[in-house]
Amino acid sequence: MAKTFALFFVVCNLAFIHGYAQNNKIKRDTAYVSRLTPAESRVIRNLVNTDTSFVHPQINLNTELFKYDANLLYKYRLDSLNSEISLDYNPYVQSYIDVFIAQRTQQIGRMVSLGNYYFPIFEKALKEKNIPEEFKYLPIVESSLNPHAVSRSGATGLWQFMYTTARGYGLNIDGYVDERKDPITSSYAACKYLQDAYNEFGDWLLALASYNCGMGAVKRALDKISGTVKTYWDIRHLLPQETRDYVPKFIAVAYMMNYFDRHMDVKSIPELAFKIDIDSIYVNRGVSFSSLANVLRIEEKELQILNPSYKRNLVNGTVQDPKRLIIPKVDFYTYAHLFDVLNPEAETKLVYASVKTTVPAVVAKKEIHHVVKKGQSLGTIANTYRVEVQDLKVWNKMKTNAIVPGQKIKIIKEQTTQKKAENNSYRTYVVKAGDTLSSIANNFKGVTVAALKEWNNLLDYNLSVGEILKIKLDM
Repeated sequence: MAKTFALFFVVCNLAFIHGYAQNNKIKRDTAYVSRLTPAESRVIRNLVNTDTSFVHPQINLNTELFKYDANLLYKYRLDSLNSEISLDYNPYVQSYIDVFIAQRTQQIGRMVSLGNYYFPIFEKALKEKNIPEEFKYLPIVESSLNPHAVSRSGATGLWQFMYTTARGYGLNIDGYVDERKDPITSSYAACKYLQDAYNEFGDWLLALASYNCGMGAVKRALDKISGTVKTYWDIRHLLPQETRDYVPKFIAVAYMMNYFDRHMDVKSIPELAFKIDIDSIYVNRGVSFSSLANVLRIEEKELQILNPSYKRNLVNGTVQDPKRLIIPKVDFYTYAHLFDVLNPEAETKLVYASVKTTVPAVVAKKEIHHVVKKGQSLGTIANTYRVEVQDLKVWNKMKTNAIVPGQKIKIIKEQTTQKKAENNSYRTYVVKAGDTLSSIANNFKGVTVAALKEWNNLLDYNLSVGEILKIKLDM
């Protein structure tokens, strides 16, 4: 009797939802969809969470619910997240959920796997800055969790910072490092931007929109509409097309990352989950990834994955400006050897060595020109020639990223010629504070700045305290 009554109650609830769906159809041509009432939410909650021991075993509640109005279940799930961000449900959001479920289950699986490493990093920064945790999904929309991602416009890194914005928020970009690619540093910079945007608009969805199109574009759109309460959905039609899609896509990603386990086709990819147990150390001298990988007994590629911001596989730390290095957790014995590599004896300035070595490659710069084709941007040209967008702008004295078909773009490429291995005796000199290539060359008879650059494969005149230079003995 109890089972019969429970089954009758479920059928009545389903009939209620069916009537709601028929009499209050969600319009597909508008984003203004009201939230479910508390009573309607309770009905769905009862259907989803009903104790199945009181329901006929042949009834699948989720399946029955989908027969009436599947969209109500998506809306209930989004509302259940209780986020500070208004994770509104509407046809625009549903269209992206449909795309993820039907076409991009493998991509979502990749994000779930990579998120095991990246999300704790993002969460720490977001928590410290009092920003809703759901923003940890923003790098999925921006870069698909690829720290080396570069957009057509030149935005770079997990959080896709443009050069000027990155510098404005304290990120360092030079010949050795691009902190837009650093998961930790770039996360704090992104948090600062989101804080500024929220302080400006008082709404997290408007702050999110401004992350894509800029605060200025959002302000101009708000100025064009009347009313005291203005939401993203009120100004969506006034924003660039990319931003119109940006916010619904973010909400759909938030849905998928919270409920991926409800969709059988989404599976995480274990081989993408690299080392989670890590340590953070600070390096106050120049040291190569190869020497670090050797003492840590790991592949150099692992250090590259954990430290994507270093351009030359070299940590260019100094006493005045130590650099962070992420390494896998190691045992005490390995850590002791690592300490020796990172802290050589301070009084050892000149060491003699006789080794069979390969003379560093000779670096020559060659100027070439690229003729812009239709549809190309500075970002695509930079990717083709493996240079930075900012370098292209400097070489061509450009103030903006705007280019036109037929325009000639100057590109400076570096060519290397590797000499054969030979027996050579070298001195190794440890760079001290105040040293320059010129002052070092003057200390050794017959040594020139050009020779120092050639022996040490230096591309410019920058030196780091603690960096080791080779000096040929037979000069």
